[in-house]
Amino acid sequence: MNGIVIAIIVVAAIGLVCGIMLSVASKLMAVPVDETFEKVRACLPGANCGACGFNGCDGYANELASGNCTEANRCTPGGQDAATGIAEILGLESGSVVPMVARVCCRGSYDNTGDKFDWEGEEKCTSSLLLFGGKNDCIYGCVGYGECADVCPQNAICIKDNLAHVMPEYCIGCGLCVKTCPSSVIELVPRSSKYIVVCNNCTRGREAMTVCKASCIGCGKCEKTCEHGAITLTNNLADIDQEKCVQCGACVEACPRKCIVEL
Repeated sequence: MNGIVIAIIVVAAIGLVCGIMLSVASKLMAVPVDETFEKVRACLPGANCGACGFNGCDGYANELASGNCTEANRCTPGGQDAATGIAEILGLESGSVVPMVARVCCRGSYDNTGDKFDWEGEEKCTSSLLLFGGKNDCIYGCVGYGECADVCPQNAICIKDNLAHVMPEYCIGCGLCVKTCPSSVIELVPRSSKYIVVCNNCTRGREAMTVCKASCIGCGKCEKTCEHGAITLTNNLADIDQEKCVQCGACVEACPRKCIVEL
């Protein structure tokens, strides 16, 4: 018999044997599929942002399917549709999901602040902050290198004039930008919120004014003006409790620095 023919037969036989072994192994070593997990997972958007408090969508779906979690409304990006779908599958109460959106609490563009030195290293916010609190005059402000934009799954963030800007129409409220921002200038607020404080500076008075033309100076006029106790000063910075805010707008009129804006 021709040697080439023998070689072909041997290779074919080996392939057949290997195929049979793999087929048997796939049956014997198959991992059982949790149909409940698969159904719940299909309700989630796949952002894997961790807003639910678990390790991504798979983690949340696994906790729900196993009964370790009974809250169907923890997926903010999935919204009410996800909560309703999960509740129907597991027989839970869907609860309500408050639509959230990311907001940049800083107006530190080059119109209002500047740089205290030229940064020639890696153009990353975290890297820049390691040297004297960052290149910007205001160490509490947006660094402007866009690490938040890099992690946004919806491309809802852009950098313009050294300042991050969130496009709310694209934001799904996953919170990845909030976790990524080393300066903590991004926060999640309910989409229904009408007024926010667009400053992150924790210094007061002249010091705050020196580093940024649009900084909060901790004067407290907004706190005194609010009749509903929705505004407090924390570390010399105004903070609005969105649950108490009745959206009257009195704080906007009272703020001498215009740090509280209407959305």
